[in-house]
Amino acid sequence: MKVGILGYGNLGRGVECAIKQNADVTLAAVFTRRDPSTVKILTENVPVYDVKDIEAHKDEIDVLIICGGSATDLPKQTPEYVKYFNVIDSFDTHAKIPEHFAAVDQAAKASGHTALISAGWDPGMFSLNRLYANCILPEGNDYTFWGKGVSQGHSDAIRRIDGVKNGKQYTIPVESALADVRSGKNPELTTRQKHIRECFVVAEEGADLARIENEIKTMPNYFADYDTTVHFIPEEELLREHAGIPHGGFVFRSGVTGWNKENQHIIEYSLKLDSNPEFTASVIVAYARAIARLHSEGVNGCKTVFDIAPAYLSPMSGEELRAHLL
Repeated sequence: MKVGILGYGNLGRGVECAIKQNADVTLAAVFTRRDPSTVKILTENVPVYDVKDIEAHKDEIDVLIICGGSATDLPKQTPEYVKYFNVIDSFDTHAKIPEHFAAVDQAAKASGHTALISAGWDPGMFSLNRLYANCILPEGNDYTFWGKGVSQGHSDAIRRIDGVKNGKQYTIPVESALADVRSGKNPELTTRQKHIRECFVVAEEGADLARIENEIKTMPNYFADYDTTVHFIPEEELLREHAGIPHGGFVFRSGVTGWNKENQHIIEYSLKLDSNPEFTASVIVAYARAIARLHSEGVNGCKTVFDIAPAYLSPMSGEELRAHLL
């Protein structure tokens, strides 16, 4: 399978690393909005092209992996490039998934290509586990916790505040809430009761620290609904202690079975990730394999992880899967 990467940031580099670990996948090209001569990739003898020239390479690539951001890039890029390629993205604005799906599906069917949106761990692997658990335990409650991990969107929001030079924000599950869910108490949890937010901020010299802290803690849609802690630290400490992009989380389904609902069950799926973008990239490459296979079978239009049979993700044959993994 010949793959193209559009966008060479954290996710694009993660995709390149994932390709190296999949013997049946080859990196064919990288496309960038930057000057291609300034983009140095890890794979030898693979060209880097200006994104303006991407259409000229439509016959050289089986699947184009689009590594843009969900806020402004993917709503435009995925419907556009599915006109020329089979595509996959990691669109993660949950509330806007239906409208993104509709736009990509229309363009994919018109061009005869196959697309998959929202591949990753949430949406993605967490979505699958929510679906499986709901089907198995139809009477019950769902719980999703994120962290401990770096929220890149919240970190960006901190850095936009006047007087902030740099910053990182961690989303952390509330341990007592986790314990209540694991014990089967089926608690009703508010936003504040499920997660806390911890911020590490490098302030510019002479900045008003009290004002910055207040702006963070009262920021609507980001911090106002959470218990938030702000730490002001030197930049060298931030770079030394908070350079990574870890993340993870938990999906629970607490349900009952039996004629009189006398037996309780807890389903728990968890992830602990050293690198959010590299794990996301690994999920994407597996689903890119599925998209290439579906296209070869004559399937077009847009799909999500809900539509893909697990066998399509694996390089193993059906016989191998039944012998080793079933």
